[in-house]
Amino acid sequence: MSLKSRINDDLKAAMRAGEAARRDALRLLLAALKQREVDERKELADADVVTVVEKLIKQRRESITQFEKGGRNDLAQNEKFELDLLQAYMPQGLSDAEIESAVAEAVAATGAKAPSDMGKVMGVLKGKLAGRADMGKVSAIVKARLAN
Repeated sequence: MSLKSRINDDLKAAMRAGEAARRDALRLLLAALKQREVDERKELADADVVTVVEKLIKQRRESITQFEKGGRNDLAQNEKFELDLLQAYMPQGLSDAEIESAVAEAVAATGAKAPSDMGKVMGVLKGKLAGRADMGKVSAIVKARLAN
């Protein structure tokens, strides 16, 4: 079963169960997927769905930070709920050791030695780790490794 059909099935189950918050969050996700399909004029593969989910997760994290800064914990709680729901559709994440290993391989493969080579290393890692690791965290690891 494709990831998109799993999301559709989950939406139907939430509607039957009367779970309004879950239903609304899934509708937002499906709307984002549909928009991407319309923009690109193609059916989305699972990798494309994961990319959209990643983007929505990043938006939710930023919103949570802003709402908490503004003292709007009610809105932050709603965003946290959506964040948890979205993360369920992401593939299994990598451990810190696996990320460190991938960074070491990418640094060796590109011959990077200075912080100015970070773009080369991140280019290699983006294709390899996309959807399986927080790229902000990966970026910090690469930066630390190249600074030494």
